[in-house]
Amino acid sequence: MKVYFLGTGTSQGIPVIGSDHPVCKSTDNKDKRLRVSVWISWEEHSYVIDCGPDFRQQMLASNCQHVDGILFTHEHSDHTAGIDDIRPFNFKQGKIPIYAHQRVIDNLKSRFDYVFATVDRYPGAPSVKTIEVVNNELFTLGDKKIIPVNVMHGDLQVFGYRIDDFAYVTDAKTVAENEISKLKNLKVLVINALREEQHISHFNLQEALDFIALVKPEKAYLTHVSHMLGFHEEVQKRLPENVYLAYDNLEITL
Repeated sequence: MKVYFLGTGTSQGIPVIGSDHPVCKSTDNKDKRLRVSVWISWEEHSYVIDCGPDFRQQMLASNCQHVDGILFTHEHSDHTAGIDDIRPFNFKQGKIPIYAHQRVIDNLKSRFDYVFATVDRYPGAPSVKTIEVVNNELFTLGDKKIIPVNVMHGDLQVFGYRIDDFAYVTDAKTVAENEISKLKNLKVLVINALREEQHISHFNLQEALDFIALVKPEKAYLTHVSHMLGFHEEVQKRLPENVYLAYDNLEITL
């Protein structure tokens, strides 16, 4: 299974528009971060987790040729606003399955009503098939079982996803003990780490490292990173030997 990091930035991306912060002016490509998303593929199967406002750019950069479905973590715009750009896949493949909490599906129906319209539907509109994700209920993608992992983004429920020995968790601030048990015996954990300072609804760096120490994956990759965390190369030098700061267009194989 291959995991391609389409984007590793926070909601504003890096560089932030109009910012004079040194990280935003960095010439290191690892300091340039699109909104957070990953592309997971194995054999002939291809799935994306989240579809943010940089989706078109990410698909072009990664040379992704088909998408069998999109798994949504939650409804925030940096994770969903690219849904209109699934149209080229629709034209080749037909309806794209989307997997999400029912609350997220309802939110998308409200914000992107034309995608879900059945009367007077615009012929070129995106087309999706909705599949509700329910906590503690496994579902199947291709030949793999997917385990939803319930985490809290402040007061908002968010889904992480475990696929075999890989798990992807973003926008987490707290995780219940019974959900942590779903993340044991991992080869790779991807987890959010926004910045050094505390944040109301995201792990900061120390919280992410503490969570990694608790879960004990073989390797961990940090994502959903703000410019305030610092320069990629400097942050990486301070991390434990099995923890890596993810960056856009990084590809790993499990």
